[in-house]
Amino acid sequence: MSEQPGLHVIVLAAGASRRFGSPKQLAQVQGRPLLHLAVARAVEVAGQSVSVVLGAHAAELVPMLRHTGASLVINRDWAEGMGSSVRAGIARVPAAADGVLLMLADQPAVSADDLRRLLGTWRRQPHCRVAAYYAGTLGVPAIFPREDFAALGQLRGDAGARTLLKRGGDRVVRLPLPNAALDIDTPEDLLNLQKS
Repeated sequence: MSEQPGLHVIVLAAGASRRFGSPKQLAQVQGRPLLHLAVARAVEVAGQSVSVVLGAHAAELVPMLRHTGASLVINRDWAEGMGSSVRAGIARVPAAADGVLLMLADQPAVSADDLRRLLGTWRRQPHCRVAAYYAGTLGVPAIFPREDFAALGQLRGDAGARTLLKRGGDRVVRLPLPNAALDIDTPEDLLNLQKS
């Protein structure tokens, strides 16, 4: 029996949270900081094969990750945008990884089960990109195969990996993931989540 392809998860959490007004990674959701919730779900799916990319508020966030089992990556170019965080994460992916799952720290409704669905879909088609499809768009969380690592490592600006998904054609598998539509950008987003 052949071995299943190996996955590494990169949790992107380097942003400055300007619209939120304070480090949103520390905002409490279900009694836990948003970042801790995302990392716990990543670790539940991928074990120790998880990296967390920090940037703007790294000094405040590092202590909360000490006992998670995840590796820390500090993106000193975080102000450039999402592309720099993807590059920083990709640069630290273990050589044994066959694919990488990119996820955001501010999508609190994305569950470990959602991540397992992405992983299961990708393992059946390991040379494809498998992306969440929600609100009429493709985005993260998304899994990219090894052959995409070089392109991910060249991303610039704030576009992130969505540019690769848009030009992926039939190599992109759309997985309906309505939970990914909820992201926390403002205090109002958090308030609406807490009400629901």
